[in-house]
Amino acid sequence: MKDGKLFGKINIIDLLVAIIVVAAVGAVALKMSGRLGPAVVEVGTDITYTVRVKGVEKEVYEDVLEFIDAAKEAGYEGDQLMSNGTLLSAYVTDAIAVPHEAKAVISSMDGDVIIPVMEDTLDVTFTVKGHVASDIKTELGSQEVRVGKTHIVKTTHFELNGGIVLTCEWASGTGAERQPVA
Repeated sequence: MKDGKLFGKINIIDLLVAIIVVAAVGAVALKMSGRLGPAVVEVGTDITYTVRVKGVEKEVYEDVLEFIDAAKEAGYEGDQLMSNGTLLSAYVTDAIAVPHEAKAVISSMDGDVIIPVMEDTLDVTFTVKGHVASDIKTELGSQEVRVGKTHIVKTTHFELNGGIVLTCEWASGTGAERQPVA
């Protein structure tokens, strides 16, 4: 090595940079050709899930039912979901209500006093049917659909916060069952 050059002709730093660039280009080419690992084809899947929202006013529930019925009369599966101003390929197809049962218990020397909380409200379970683009991540708009996750039920006509995803079914299985494409 003379004057920082390998064999007196090639600068060692230039040689290292060239090797790194060739290796990076090769890795990208292998990845894109599928030779660095099996390629996975995303086909998406249809899903059906339920969301329970607690403490819904009876008037709101009645309006929700009207919106779902009107959408069905117009030829849709239900009231269409939206996220950030964008319509999604998912619909609220049903809403079933039961009376909300929550109470506060105050204990004293004379016994317990039970006070109803949010009286005259309903717990509404929504059924949603839709299509997700990925069969790995079950994501509709900006929300991931997973059992136990909080969920906002937002359509073109109503929005209810604080829901919990109760169930989720995939028409063609989940990403756990996928097989790599050879």
